Amino acid sequence: AGSKLREVFDKINNLLSGKPVQTEGQAVSVTQHPQGLEFVCYKLAEKFVKHGEGEVSFHHDSAFPIAVVLSGIWELHPRVGDIFLAHLHKKCPYSVPFYPALKEGTSMEEYQRMLGYEVHDSKVEEQDHFLKRMSGMIRLYAAIIQLRWPYGNKQGAHPHGLSYGWRWLAQMLNLEPLADVTAMLLLDFLEVCGNALMKQYGIQFWKTMFFIQKSYIPRIEAVTSSGQMGCLSRLKNFVQKCLQAQEIPLPKGILTPSFWRT
Repeated sequence: AGSKLREVFDKINNLLSGKPVQTEGQAVSVTQHPQGLEFVCYKLAEKFVKHGEGEVSFHHDSAFPIAVVLSGIWELHPRVGDIFLAHLHKKCPYSVPFYPALKEGTSMEEYQRMLGYEVHDSKVEEQDHFLKRMSGMIRLYAAIIQLRWPYGNKQGAHPHGLSYGWRWLAQMLNLEPLADVTAMLLLDFLEVCGNALMKQYGIQFWKTMFFIQKSYIPRIEAVTSSGQMGCLSRLKNFVQKCLQAQEIPLPKGILTPSFWRT
């Protein structure tokens, strides 16, 4: 509910502003310790990324309520946004976007961690689980860049707005595609903020969609084995439908004005 989200936002904002906040029966304040504020910014940013790789990866719609709170906090407390990006880029290098190269002297285990895989006791997580986590984090990022906290003053620009999404898309299409990962991330990104990018960039956006269809999808196909076609097929269908209709559908779960009256 919108009212619940406002409560969460106010509590986080009060904590970061140095006001005492009630939690588990006691009042806490960042002023109680010299590094209190820095610690809270760090842990809060980390928590938002965890929401991306956990909750959003399982419930796509949850990207929007989480993103709108973070967007508002980022506007008032830029430090949280900076640390959020650092956590996000470390956990999901594709959010830069960046594909780490295997350097001489780097162990395979360390390299897999750099790629974003979870490695425990030399056991690497399964590909499906890895892809799900990356998908959740990209969806959260794609939601953040298009959302503003509706109760802010809106005088300034979005602290990390759509221009960053446009840049992400352009940089992504300049990278050599990876099997599995590239198709999934492009689809996630376009499903979540394609509509907003279309409204902002118009003809330039449609030129990019045409480039994806004609040039980039064949390049993804070239590196994709027959067992990895699922996501690529969904990306192809999505791009084709959008180009035919000359329209990108609104993302599922977007927060409507009526949501804020709940």
